Amino acid sequence: MGKEVYTYMANMGRQAVYRLRSSFLNIAAAAVFILIFQAAVPACRQSAWCEEPPKAPAPNIAGSFFNMPVPEENYYFIKSVVMVFGNKFGPQPKTEKEIEDAVWDQLLLSFEAFRRNIVVGQEEAGAEIDKMLAAEGTAFDRKNDKAAYEAWLKKRVNEPVALFENQIRHLIQIQRLKDDVMKGIDLPVNEAEAFQGFLNENSSLDVELAQFDSRNDAVAFYNKVRGNKGAWDKEKEKAPDKFKRPGSVSVQFILDFWKIPQAAQHEMVGMKPGEFYKPEPIYKGWGVFKVLGSKKADRSAWPKSKEHYIEKIKAGKRYEGYNNWFRDLKKEADIRVYKSIGNESR
Repeated sequence: MGKEVYTYMANMGRQAVYRLRSSFLNIAAAAVFILIFQAAVPACRQSAWCEEPPKAPAPNIAGSFFNMPVPEENYYFIKSVVMVFGNKFGPQPKTEKEIEDAVWDQLLLSFEAFRRNIVVGQEEAGAEIDKMLAAEGTAFDRKNDKAAYEAWLKKRVNEPVALFENQIRHLIQIQRLKDDVMKGIDLPVNEAEAFQGFLNENSSLDVELAQFDSRNDAVAFYNKVRGNKGAWDKEKEKAPDKFKRPGSVSVQFILDFWKIPQAAQHEMVGMKPGEFYKPEPIYKGWGVFKVLGSKKADRSAWPKSKEHYIEKIKAGKRYEGYNNWFRDLKKEADIRVYKSIGNESR
């Protein structure tokens, strides 16, 4: 980025976000999420981003990316979003480390949205809030009955109106960024890929698998059971925890959640119940498989389904492309979290 300076100001101006050290919901005032520089940071001007980071972590700086400091109140604002709404742009965090990762991911995405001049107006945010109120079955008009609106927010999320509405703006802004990035990803899809997707979704497989940490153990077990069908049940009685059964589900489901290779599954679809299949790598270690049942896709349905699966494969490639884009953005940003805020530098 060279020495370019990014001014990052919201239309409504800056408001205070109280620090959430003791409680993420005990907030008396709100802020539009904007990455603003504090006057206490001598390295840059107030209300601006600059490339040069402070020489030492200041008390009001949470970390940095692109060599630019991230003010602490912005960190706490995004953390309040994650604590109230969860992570709408990735896996739901279950540990403190995962919460930290989600917060810093959204901080970076918000800055990227700013760089692309993605702005969420009051009308757009209000329309989203009205949808939420309608889904809740509320009887009041938030514009004409502010007291009822405030009471509803206090009951539902224990937040003031300004903070809640700024959180909604933030979520819309990030979603619009994601949509913009994905629209720019147009990867070709050939008919063979689409047909494979059709087969994966319309072929089902019911298997039981024995899981092993090493390939050698899996091979030894396979050699033992394929010549003696009763050996499978005997081994299952000895070590039941090693045996799993996904159920009768689509090949695609097993591929996504159990990571059993696609080609191996389609071979098993053509096998008879009670037959065993050789060791293959799975979600964890190696698996040996006993076929319990299967159903082949009806290929006569393919011509009518072709366009649907071409679009579906395109959508999957867009998501993969977005994930690759975000991975590269994080690498370029070089996110650094000061230990006083996060657990460690990322």
